[in-house]
Amino acid sequence: MSEATPVLISAYAASPAYAHWDPGLEAELLPALCALPDVAGLEVPWLGAVHPHDPQWFLDHVPAGASLALTPLPWVMRRTAEDPAYGIASTDAAGRAAAIADLRRLRADARLLGERSDGHVAYVALHTAPRGGGDPAALAASLDEVGGWDWGDARLVVEHCDAVRPGQAFEKGFLPLEDEIATIARVDADIGLWLNWGRSAIELRDADAVTTQIRDAAASGILAGLTFSGVATVDGPYGSAWIDAHPPILSTDPSSRSLLDDAHVAAALRAAGDAPWLGLKVSRLPADRTAAEVLATVARNLEVVRRAHATA
Repeated sequence: MSEATPVLISAYAASPAYAHWDPGLEAELLPALCALPDVAGLEVPWLGAVHPHDPQWFLDHVPAGASLALTPLPWVMRRTAEDPAYGIASTDAAGRAAAIADLRRLRADARLLGERSDGHVAYVALHTAPRGGGDPAALAASLDEVGGWDWGDARLVVEHCDAVRPGQAFEKGFLPLEDEIATIARVDADIGLWLNWGRSAIELRDADAVTTQIRDAAASGILAGLTFSGVATVDGPYGSAWIDAHPPILSTDPSSRSLLDDAHVAAALRAAGDAPWLGLKVSRLPADRTAAEVLATVARNLEVVRRAHATA
């Protein structure tokens, strides 16, 4: 890995303002997150707009110079709940068309952020819905289409989420990693791959297997980034076992019962090789209320990643 791999912090996982709108807290927290060591910017959610509460406020408060990664995953999950055929990997023509139409809106908002905020969009994530019924050929058709659009300076990445596995409940239930890699290789567009440690763990139920999956992704030559996000193996303060709740790294909060510990952070970094970006997606502690408290939680988790990176 390079000596100074930039990190994107997931703002919506950490900030209470996304669930309970508090513009004062958000205005304090966003620039503070970007000022942490090695942090280049923020991952922000797209739920039909650039901010779930006040898009203009967000345009006015993007920290200066911040790199942004836009993720429509919360929107995709909402839409798949409404329409099980929805998704860019859907064999249902209407379901795939609806997902493509939403990506046109997402592209417009990505360009809006670049033109009217003090940040720039570095990545836009794509997700291989529908749940439990994706098809690689349908995905290829979608990637060929959206990959041909003008996304400005943003790079498209397919973010792998947990796939369907026999005898096991899924969280997202999107396409298997091997299908995503093979499909990306088939299309002409420059599309990368992004992994999320916790979502791979939900799929694999084994921390060492996650390391292997990261290594396989890196060997494909298209791994653009790796996000560190934990997953609890038992019910606890962050929710039920094996859900995508982003509990902290185990050493920073033992009550999280997270499968992600310091050793597997280090192993993941070694497996990722020269992936150009890292991400950190961590939920605030249940007691965190102020921007300073949230920032301290994120900083503790970031320090684990930075220490491991220094020795990877």
